[in-house]
Order: sequence, then structure tokens, then C-alpha cells
Amino acid sequence: MHYVSVENLSKSYGIQPLFSDISFHIEEGDKIALVARNGSGKSTLLKILAGKETADSGKVWIHKDVDVVLFEQEPQFDEGKTALDNIFFHNHPVINAIREFERLSEANEEEKLTAAILKMDELGAWDFDAKVKQILGRLNIQPHLNQKVSTLSGGQRKRIALAKTLIDIGFEHKHVLLIMDEPTNHLDVEMVEWLEHYFDKEGVTLLLVTHDRYFLDAVCDEIWEMEGSNLYEHKGDYANYLEKKAARQESEVASIDKARNTYRKELEWMRKQPRARTTKSKSRQDNFYEIEKKAKQQLEDQRLELQMKMSRLGGKVAEMKKVYKSFGDKTILKGFDYTFSKGERIGIVGKNGAGKSTFINLLQHLEEPDSGKINIGDTVIFGNYSQQGLVIKEDVRVIEYVKNIAEHFPLADGSTMSAAQFLQLFLFEPDKQYTFISKLSGGEKRRLHLLTILFRNPNFLVLDEPTNDLDLPTLSVLENFLSDFPGCLLIVSHDRYFMDRLVDHLFVFEGDGVIRDFPGNYSQYRAEELKPAAAKAAVQQTPAPVAETKPTSAPAQQRRLSFKEKHELENLDKDIARLTAEKARITALLNDSNTPFEEMHRLSTEIGAISSQLDEKEMRWLELSELDGR
Repeated sequence: MHYVSVENLSKSYGIQPLFSDISFHIEEGDKIALVARNGSGKSTLLKILAGKETADSGKVWIHKDVDVVLFEQEPQFDEGKTALDNIFFHNHPVINAIREFERLSEANEEEKLTAAILKMDELGAWDFDAKVKQILGRLNIQPHLNQKVSTLSGGQRKRIALAKTLIDIGFEHKHVLLIMDEPTNHLDVEMVEWLEHYFDKEGVTLLLVTHDRYFLDAVCDEIWEMEGSNLYEHKGDYANYLEKKAARQESEVASIDKARNTYRKELEWMRKQPRARTTKSKSRQDNFYEIEKKAKQQLEDQRLELQMKMSRLGGKVAEMKKVYKSFGDKTILKGFDYTFSKGERIGIVGKNGAGKSTFINLLQHLEEPDSGKINIGDTVIFGNYSQQGLVIKEDVRVIEYVKNIAEHFPLADGSTMSAAQFLQLFLFEPDKQYTFISKLSGGEKRRLHLLTILFRNPNFLVLDEPTNDLDLPTLSVLENFLSDFPGCLLIVSHDRYFMDRLVDHLFVFEGDGVIRDFPGNYSQYRAEELKPAAAKAAVQQTPAPVAETKPTSAPAQQRRLSFKEKHELENLDKDIARLTAEKARITALLNDSNTPFEEMHRLSTEIGAISSQLDEKEMRWLELSELDGR
């Protein structure tokens, strides 16, 4: 099914064109990643497709049966309402029944819960409720459902917005175009991996902006790049996109070189021309200006080669001796010992709230430990890239802000680089350098924050979630810079690709003050972490040998099913019987030679979905049956 057609779409802010005369189509089942540098108009294009902004010119056609759902970087909520009321915002009998059921379940009001369960039965809402529970559980939202949104942290708000979006597209939508702007920000790696699996299983039609390259490769099969007011489409994964882009740029370089040779000849001809124009010379002169425009075109090179003159690190870098830190009953560090060496590249991983940010604040003496010693070498200069972002007392232009730090940046060969040249290395073109900071996009402000920290020439970089809100071109620049950075690196990040490329070992925050030093990168750590689960699954699939039973003196006490679980078990019996009968009916039709080919195709898809539902319900039935002692 054809979802969207866009023809000759253009949008500018003032004299600055974001994109010009771009055209594209989106079909059902497409999964597309949109790549561009911050400030190029990615978010604007998404909002135009969602009907929240209008283009200057061009046409947008969306199929009448398609619903467009937009997940924004800065989600909007009814701040005075709870997370539960914001998530279940539809005024519909099924949604109202699930909302009431969830509220009563959280409040443990068993008397009223019976009526709510009967209402769920009457409306057949249990299948949708199971999907809702999976989303809320996987995004760790259950503990916050009855809190007002205004009291939640930025990460909690982002996860609630994501749950709201996923539940929305699962509710009575047959054809949905899901548009997402940086959906993985503030998600830990387990949540990101679950989201990858969810999109694959649900078969959604997707257009997204993301900086997470592993997520991009797992979810999308097509990459669109916005560059220089144009849109380029690339089939395949991120590596294929980079290869095709390099080939395109080589072709453009050859084309520009040819134009420059022609331009030199035509310029000499133009200088010799008399003022009076013939029709023929006028045509040639008009053509000259087109050649001139092409010849003077500059291709942007996103590779960063910067031989910085870093302040020398002495023999002593930093050491932490028997460091303890707690907040009330929550233990962050419990006797932590470590001596940092020159050139160390350490990643920090762990669940949200485990104390990662507290740890890096302690190292930099931004917070004090409860006990223990933290000694920092005399030559250490920290560069702290925090999640707080830029803090400015008054609005100034970008170039002025950087010059207030220093006019020049020292290089290893003894020369210097001006503030303007340094800005250009980090993708701030000359016209953007004279923009007021308040006019920058969120991602551009993050890029400027990063640049100003590096411009101070630190020798120990501490980066707390540096990839959030940065575009892929900027990340490429940053990674190239950090790969050659001769000082120490300490990185907190959920970006698996970024960590794999830059760190040598990890500090794993396991909770209750325990920090494990893992010798490897992020992917190696995740593989190691998933081994026990894989082994357990293998054991469960292997039939256990029959052992001789011996009488026991006292049977182990069995947990009794709650009222809610008993009701769920009864419904599972009915659902399994119904699905088994339906599977048998479809199997018979598939085996019938008189069934039309088109019907066979539809039935094949349907029996796959039924088999999947049956597997899930049988697994849940077994789980509840074991508790019930059946």
C-alpha cells in the first residue's frame, strides 16, 4: 500500500534554505532512517509530514487510511495529570477499561477489581492489555504510573512518551506511519534491544532520526541523507550508505574539477568580450555563471585531523583509595580502589540510577565522598562534558562565546588555530558562527558545548552521554578526534557503537556499590552478560533425566495465585482452546486444493500470527500452572 508521496518540497528560515525541491515516496512496511547534520531540517521535515508545520512550497499527499504518529524529542504532556492518564489519553471504552483495571491493580483495590475484570472480559480487552503490560514493563514505567508527569525526570518523561506512542499505534490502527525523532535517548541498552525486537515483530512502517548506528542497522533497511538542500536515498545498512556516499563525493569532486578547468577558459573569454552582447554571446555568458557556481562549490570534508598540543600528563594521573559514597539507603561506592594510568580509555556502564554520574563528579571533586581519598595529579586538566549542557549568562553569538575562552588553539607543531577555524572543523560554517546561541537547534548547542570543552585543551576528558542529540556527521567528527586523543578518556554512554570504537575496558556498575572492571568493549560485555540466559534457555529445552523420587520431610511452601492471576489462568484455558481450534480450521483450508491462491497467502500470514499467540499463551499458562500446583 502506498502511504506517502512528497513532491518538490521546500522550506527555509529567513534566507537559509533547509531543503529545496525534495521528492520521495513511502510504502507500507518501509523502515527508513533520516540522516543529516543538526540544523539541516530533519525535525522540520518530520513535523511537516505530521501536519505540525507547513512547507514553503511543494505537495504532501498522505493516504486517507493512514494515521501519522509523531514521537518528538521534546514530548508534550498534560503536566497536572499522572503518567497513567497521559499514556491512556483516548476516550474509548477499551482504553477506559484498561486504564481503570491498571489503576485498581496498582492500588490493590480487590473489591472493585472484580467489576473491572468483568468489564475487560465483556470488551475483549485482554490481548491489548497484555501488549500494554509488556511495553510498560520493558520501559520500567510501572513504578511511576501514579506520579504526576511534572515530578518526573527527563529520562522518565522520555520513556513515558515512548510508551504512549507505542500503545497509541497498537490501538485500533490498521495503517500507521510512525515518525520518531531520536527514540533511543535516555534508554539503557536492554530497552534499546527490546525496542529493536519490537519494531521487527510488529512490522511497523517507520521513518526515524537516530544517532545509534547499531539500532539503525537492526531496524532500518534504507537510509535517506539530507545534505546541501538535497535528499539522497540509499538502500541497505549504514556501512553501505557510507560506501555509496564516498562514491558520490568522488564523482562530485571529479565534476567540480572539470567545471574549474572550463571556468578558467570561460573567464578568459569573458574578460575579452566587448560590452555589446549578441544573442550568442549572451547565451554563453549566462552559461558562464552556471559554470562559475559549480566551480566554486566546496565539498565538506567531515574528517577531522587535529594534531593538538595537549598539556603534558605527569607520572601521577588520579587514584581513588577506599572510596565510599551513599545517598540514604542507596550505596553508590563501597570501598572503591583504582589508579588511573596515562592514555586510559574507560567506559562506564550500568542501569539508570546506579550512580555513574555521581562517580564522575566524585573523580573531579564536584562532589565529596563519605570517606576515602581521591588524589588528582598536578598536571591533570579535566574536560567535563555533562548532561546539563551549555550554561550561558547572556545570549551571545557563537564566535564570541568561543573567543571568550581563547582566541587561538595550540597545535603540536607550534602553530595555532583560530577560534573560527576550530569552529569550522566542528561543522560550524562561517554564517552559522555569527548566529546567536539561542537560535541554535538542540543538537547544535550540544555540539558547541562539546567544542568549547575541547577548545580548553584538557588532558583528561570526562564525557557523560556525549552522543545524545548529536547527529551522525558530528559523531563521526567526534570519534575521529577521540580516536587520536592522547590523554585519558572516561565515557558514560548507552551508544554501543561509540563505546566499541573508543574504550579498552569498562567499569560495570552492578548495584549496591559494586563496580566490576571488565576487560573488553561494550559488545563483548553484552555477549558475556547474555551467556547465562542463553545457557538457561538451552537447559530448559533439553529434557531432564527421570530421577528416582525420594520422600521429603516437609514440602516447600508454594506461592498462591492472586485473584487476578487465577482469573488470567481461567481466560488462558479458553484462549488456548479457541486458538487451537482456529489453527486447526486454517490448517484444513491450507490443505484443501480448492482454496484460491490469494486466500492461501492470507491464511499463511494468519496462521503464523495465531501460532505466535498460541506459543505466548501456552508459556504463560505453564508459568501460572506451576505456581498453582496443577
